[in-house]
Amino acid sequence: MEQLTVREEMDTEREKGYLYWLTQVPSVGAVTIRRLWDRYHSFENIYNMEGKELKGLGMLPEKRARDFDQQKQFLEKALEEYGRLQEKGIRFVAFWEREYPRRLRSLYNSPAGLYVKGRLPEDSRPAAAIVGARSCSNYGRQAAQMLGRYLAGAGIQVVSGMALGIDGAGHRGALEAGGDTYGVLGCGVDICYPRSHFAMYLEIPKKGGILSEYKPGEAPASKNFPMRNRIISGLSDVIIVVEAREKSGSLITVDCGLDQGKEIFAVPGMITDSLSMGCNRLIRQGAGIVTCPEDILEYFHIFVDKKLRVDEKNENGLAKKEKMVYSCLDLQPKFIDRIVEECGLSLGECLTLLLELELEGRIVQTASHYYAKKL
Repeated sequence: MEQLTVREEMDTEREKGYLYWLTQVPSVGAVTIRRLWDRYHSFENIYNMEGKELKGLGMLPEKRARDFDQQKQFLEKALEEYGRLQEKGIRFVAFWEREYPRRLRSLYNSPAGLYVKGRLPEDSRPAAAIVGARSCSNYGRQAAQMLGRYLAGAGIQVVSGMALGIDGAGHRGALEAGGDTYGVLGCGVDICYPRSHFAMYLEIPKKGGILSEYKPGEAPASKNFPMRNRIISGLSDVIIVVEAREKSGSLITVDCGLDQGKEIFAVPGMITDSLSMGCNRLIRQGAGIVTCPEDILEYFHIFVDKKLRVDEKNENGLAKKEKMVYSCLDLQPKFIDRIVEECGLSLGECLTLLLELELEGRIVQTASHYYAKKL
């Protein structure tokens, strides 16, 4: 990146401060901000205009023009807030800066600026979004985590929304592989949502970044998440849906991706499972089928010598009784009573063997006394 002169840096920071102020004007969104910029090329000059003048020129309707004038009284406060972002470890990247992701530039409603903790995705490297149900199954959680782990391990950037369920599992898998992952929030980047992902929230900026178009301090709101989804799809080359109900919110990300010309993939599921209805419908409509991580790697022309298998956990190295218990399990959690019945061992012996298998990382306890194999 070319060095900027001190004057250019000062001018850029000044313009970004006024952009920060403009993003706080109620009802003035990304599209309007870009229209104003394309016409006047200076947010400071835009601030110095009157709302009625912008209304007369057809740039703002009457209500937005009134909001524009009323917000001017908060300029000093906005500039002060902008100046303190760095103290919070937050950067504000404006749409004209080189760091701003190239994948977002072509979007009709691309964010005017992004608040970032950590880094933004690299333009030169492939990126995949892993999205799906918040209330996912054990199978869906493990599939998303496995995909995140293998894709990140192969150098693919993993993008998601850091939500409960599939999103979090995709991030977690990428972190396990030591790869890069990026969480796009529907609130300010200084807010961890959901709170149960606080450890992940702290870890992601070390290997990637957390970003949002919403200013620090803005609480999560239902209206924010559909808008957030266009950024998830926009930053990605492919969108992978792991589990989704027929009217899942993750399908909004798919719709955004289709509008943006992205490739869609879906993990198939049982035809009787409501969590798989969205994915199965996507496949019927022409989405790519994900049967293993290689399906995505091959799309990116990344080839591996040894075929990756979703049932890679085998029984090698297990003692006879461990094999008996392990063979009774599958990806759908089973209650301990059923496992005891199927393997023919006593309850105490069965619990001991299950604990050993869990410590070895071969199985997972999804709830009290419910066990399932790990992918």
